[in-house]
Amino acid sequence: MCHYFCHEISRVEPVKRAERLHALSEMLRRSGARGCTAEKLAAEFGVSVRTVKRDVAALEGSGAPIWSRPGPGGGYGVVAGGSLPPVSLSPAQAVALLAAVAAASEAPYADLASAGVRKIVDVLDPRTRTRAEELARRVWVNATPSSSRAIRSAVEEAMADQRVVRIRYTSGRGATTTRDVEPMMFASTNGIWHLVGWCRLRGAVRWFTVNRIERASVTTTPCEGHTIDEVGTPPPNARPAAVHGV
Repeated sequence: MCHYFCHEISRVEPVKRAERLHALSEMLRRSGARGCTAEKLAAEFGVSVRTVKRDVAALEGSGAPIWSRPGPGGGYGVVAGGSLPPVSLSPAQAVALLAAVAAASEAPYADLASAGVRKIVDVLDPRTRTRAEELARRVWVNATPSSSRAIRSAVEEAMADQRVVRIRYTSGRGATTTRDVEPMMFASTNGIWHLVGWCRLRGAVRWFTVNRIERASVTTTPCEGHTIDEVGTPPPNARPAAVHGV
């Protein structure tokens, strides 16, 4: 039994290691010139420092331009001016991205996310892409009806460019107003997306449910620099949609 178990581990380990090498190369890519210590890499992937050193050696052997610096403050990074080869995804990772985007049709920049994911899937090697497409057929998404594309585009543009957006808005009580809003952030609560911004009509931060915005147009007026700190303290279970820091 032990012999069989050990045989099974040795059989699947290359797959796990390949995924770890992909993730390791991405972490080194994101770390930039400051690099990462072997200890930090080991903690990130749940392996020993010795395993990290073997993995880095494998990346170097494949031609990746990696530098190493021994001693305190040392670690590994990508040589200045160098770049790691593109990282491919496993079929499950590709489907995870496809499913996440499909299930979040109301999320800000969802159309751009969908186009970006399709670009990633299109450049996968044919075998991985075929397996990903087969697996994707086993994942169904019942997406909610999307709000007006024109409204969402205007609000997204105003947020990205930090310009005032003029909206026609109907509140939950049925009152309709036209307001100039300085977009500060998007926030999702219980699956409902809100535009959070400085309302020039009220002179205060207000939350606007995106689906209740009946009209939106981007003005040429720049925002005055209100920050998300003015929104208040987020609840404990809230987190930004940011790339995981290293």
